Amino acid sequence: MIETASTTGLSVLKRMYAAEAEYLAAGGPGTADFTPLAPFFSREVVLYQAETLPYGGTWRGHEGIERFFIAMSRAWETFDMVEQRFLSTESPLVVLTRVHARARATGQELDFSILQTITLEDGQITEVHPFYWDTAAIASACSSH
Repeated sequence: MIETASTTGLSVLKRMYAAEAEYLAAGGPGTADFTPLAPFFSREVVLYQAETLPYGGTWRGHEGIERFFIAMSRAWETFDMVEQRFLSTESPLVVLTRVHARARATGQELDFSILQTITLEDGQITEVHPFYWDTAAIASACSSH
């Protein structure tokens, strides 16, 4: 099979999600090594999270992505990507993910979807824009107030 730009992008993304799952299964931030995830992200990668989320803000570079994973692990005891649908296979890729998660602060379990646009250049992720339907429900579940 000849690998085209679209299959390459999809392949990169699927391998990144597999590496992310292994990273989280190995204990995630503070326990597991980020090194296997690093090659999937450009050194200039930018991740934009809604400001109202417990891990909201703009995360830049490999160090920012590592700090993002630390913030995510503080918010969520579990974060399972139950189903993923790749709606576009060309950059920017569009991925719809159904998530089942349990908040660390409250123990509350949530099922929600995230729609992400992910830009790739030269086989690496350069920009990620996740969109959540209800950031208030996520913030509430993750807050012990």
